[in-house]
Amino acid sequence: MGLTAAEPPTVLAVDAGNSKTDVAVVTAAGEVLATARGGGFRPPAVGVTTALDALAEPVTRAFADAGVTSVTHVSACLANADLPVEEERLATALHARGWGTTVEVRNDTFAVLRAGVAEPRGVAVVCGAGINCVGMRPDGRTARFPAIGRISGDWGGGWGLAEEALWYAARAEDGRGEPTALSRTLPAHFGLPTMYALIEALHLGHVAHDRRHELTPVLFTTAEAGDPVAGTLVTRLAEEVTVMATVALTRLDLLAEEIPVVLGGSVLTAGHARLNDAIRTLLAARAPKATVRVVTAGPVLGAALLGLDRLGAGAEAAVRARGHWENATR
Repeated sequence: MGLTAAEPPTVLAVDAGNSKTDVAVVTAAGEVLATARGGGFRPPAVGVTTALDALAEPVTRAFADAGVTSVTHVSACLANADLPVEEERLATALHARGWGTTVEVRNDTFAVLRAGVAEPRGVAVVCGAGINCVGMRPDGRTARFPAIGRISGDWGGGWGLAEEALWYAARAEDGRGEPTALSRTLPAHFGLPTMYALIEALHLGHVAHDRRHELTPVLFTTAEAGDPVAGTLVTRLAEEVTVMATVALTRLDLLAEEIPVVLGGSVLTAGHARLNDAIRTLLAARAPKATVRVVTAGPVLGAALLGLDRLGAGAEAAVRARGHWENATR
C-alpha cells in the first residue's frame, strides 16, 4: 500500500557512492522499516536518467519491504553532486520520480559528517578515491569546497596519492629524482621487477587502470618502514586534511569553539597511525578546541539523520535510528 496523509511521516534516506548505494526507509520516530543496497551512482559516466534508473532498483525493493510506495521526504546524499547547481538538478530529477513529497540533495560528504556527530554541527573531511570537506551549523549555514580535482585546488585522495607515488618512483628509478623504496615496493605489489615494467604494464593495459588505487596502501606501508619520500607524501596529506578542516571551521565561525572534526573515507578510516597522528597534531596547533574522531557508522545513517532533522523529529528519533546501524555493525 502507499503512504497516505494520515500515516506517520517517513524518510527515504539515500547514500549513493561511485561503487555502491545504500537506501533506507525510516519513520519520523527513527524506526528503520527497510534497507536495500544497489550499485554505484555515476551520472557523469552514464547520464542522470540511467543513474536514477539504477537507483530505482534498491528504492523499489526498500519500498516493497516497508510497505509504502512513497515517503514524506527524500534525503539523498550523492556522489558527483559536487556543486550546488548539480544538487539542484539532481533534486529536480529525483522529485520527478515521485518517491517523496519533498526532496533534498546534498553531496555525500554531508552524510559522513552527519553520521559522525550527535547534532548537525561540525566539520568532516573525507578521503577515499578523492578528497572533500564540508561543515555545517544547526542554523543551516554550511561550508564546502568544489572538490572536483586539481582544477578546484584539490590534492590528495587515494587516486591522487597513487599517482604521486608513481611519479616519485619512476623518477627515482631513472635518475631524475631522489632515491625511494617506492621504486621497488610499487612494482613488487603487482609481481613486477622494476618501475619500467610497471609503467609498461599500466600503459599497455596489462595492469588494469582501476587497480592503481591498490598502490595507496603500499605508499603508507613504505612510509611506515621509514622511506623519506613516502613519508613526505603522508605528511603532505595530513597537512591538506588540516588545512581543509581549518578553513571550514573559520568560515563557520567555529574555530574557537569545541567542535567535532570527523574523518571519513577509506584512507582516513584505514588506521594509518602516522597519518592520523599527524592530523591530530596539526589540528591541535591550529584548532585546539576541535575534537578529532574517525566515523565508523555507514553514511546512509547520516542521510537518514539529515532527513529526520528536516522533519523536526528530535533527539530520541535520532538515537533510535543511530542504534539500528550501530547494532548492525557489531
